[in-house]
Amino acid sequence: MADYIYTMESRLSPDQMRTVNTVQGIARSHGMNVYLTGGAIRDILTGFPIRDLDFTIQGNPLKLRHDIETSGAVVDMVDETFCVLHAVFSGSRAEISMARGELFDKPGKPPLVTPATINEDLRRRDFTFNAMALSLNDGSLGLLLDPFNGAADIEARLIRILHSYAFLEDPSRLIRATRFAARFGWEMEERTRTRYDSAREGEYIQFINERAIGYEIEQIAHEENPIAVMQALESEGWLKVLCPEWTAAKADVPELAQLLRTRTVMAELNIGVDAAPAVMRFITSKLSDAEIAQIQQIIPHREFVAAWKQLEDDARELSKKLLSKEAAQNSGTWNILSTAKPEALLFLDATGRNKAVDEKIKKFFGEWRQLKDKLPFAEMAELRITPQHPEYSRICHDAFMLLLDGKLRTQGEIMKFLAPFEPPPPPPPPMPARRGRSAVKKIAAPSGVKSAEERPAVAVAPAVQTEMTPAKTAQRPEKTKLVSKKVPPREKKTVVAKTRATAAKNTSPKSARAVVKTAQAKPKTTQKKNLAKKVAPRPAVRATAVGQVAKATKVAKAAGKTSVRKAPDKNFGHPKKHLKR
Repeated sequence: MADYIYTMESRLSPDQMRTVNTVQGIARSHGMNVYLTGGAIRDILTGFPIRDLDFTIQGNPLKLRHDIETSGAVVDMVDETFCVLHAVFSGSRAEISMARGELFDKPGKPPLVTPATINEDLRRRDFTFNAMALSLNDGSLGLLLDPFNGAADIEARLIRILHSYAFLEDPSRLIRATRFAARFGWEMEERTRTRYDSAREGEYIQFINERAIGYEIEQIAHEENPIAVMQALESEGWLKVLCPEWTAAKADVPELAQLLRTRTVMAELNIGVDAAPAVMRFITSKLSDAEIAQIQQIIPHREFVAAWKQLEDDARELSKKLLSKEAAQNSGTWNILSTAKPEALLFLDATGRNKAVDEKIKKFFGEWRQLKDKLPFAEMAELRITPQHPEYSRICHDAFMLLLDGKLRTQGEIMKFLAPFEPPPPPPPPMPARRGRSAVKKIAAPSGVKSAEERPAVAVAPAVQTEMTPAKTAQRPEKTKLVSKKVPPREKKTVVAKTRATAAKNTSPKSARAVVKTAQAKPKTTQKKNLAKKVAPRPAVRATAVGQVAKATKVAKAAGKTSVRKAPDKNFGHPKKHLKR
């Protein structure tokens, strides 16, 4: 199943979508099923402009009148016989009817109306492309009901009636078929054409009722090309049925063409306007007052007739405002035209004769709107005036008004205007955390373990203390050269004497001589690790066997050393050299 909900949302205007959501919510609150039916579904599928919204409710829509009026709509017509409400919402019109069945006793007579299901309601309609419904209910949202395959006739561009007695039961369908053929450029299906010709020869049109005549007259005013529709109706003889004195030649074609051009411009600027009252004013402009009064009397929608009568007065009042002191500046003219009724503005642009008024309306539709492209200024971003600013909308509006009056032409003027709205500077960002030894937190030592400061210092032999050369440390501190400190002669003799005495007691004469030679030898450069701890390496003891190393270790401990470095013996392990030794 195609996603018809997405198609509906993409085809309807924002005002029409709000109307759909409003009616859908009200019907759900009363526990009634609601469907979008008739011409709205047809126009959604064909791509033609969607003029009206038709809703069908399984229940009595008259119970929804209070909620509809509370939502802001105006109910301008109530038909208790057919249980139909006609409401005017903001920017759209809607007809809310009851799902019903109709039984015709005689041609042209009002039918017997009974409540019915949605399928029975679709079966009573005129043509197949109007007998479709789109569900707006939770359980079947987006389901398209098309029992007579109207979508196929739309694709084939055919007008097809539902049954053979369609023109006999409701003769107004003859006028409607001609109007649809002129609007869409479609042809009647073969069987439909045969029934149409038979109904015209049988003069079924004489049974049409007055309510249907008034409805068809109003529908001409809602057409995109009303002159073409009038000409088609006149050629078939149906225009005389609507009004005997009415012809396409009695329409004011030049002013109507100007009106339609202005309507297109307003639609491109997203200015919602109902042009039907003004269109009706021009297509009946050459009729007499009595004939116009007769037409106004039979039109069922009284709100439409009131708007038609009020057009000239509203346009005259708007023209006076545009010539007053209030409109002396461009900003004042913009405010007047922005708050005026769109219908009055449309009619004034088509019928105005004052050059000053026409020039202001022309600038309102064109030149002045181009100034809006300059907003927001680049300087607003520099001053941190963004959409999050609490007064951003008012700042843009005031800046636009000043642009209209020519008071913001240079960058200096723009900066002077924006300076008072500059927000205070944001607080500086927090300093990043320092990384290194100073930033590392000291971890507390476990209980019972002494810290490094409480541990006893290790005794260092004075003969092996080292220091760094100051000159080379200053040049390359990471690669300092270690120099052993010279031991004074007296201290050296004392160490050698002690070492000889200890070696004489615990070792053999040969190993004792080795220990003494080691003690007399010059101390070697310590490693970096020993430099960090300020501990000098002990003199190495050269041993030739495992037993001798152990004895030399005892000798070194007695002399104040903590460890002995084992020197490798080049001759140890070689059989011949070992025997020679």
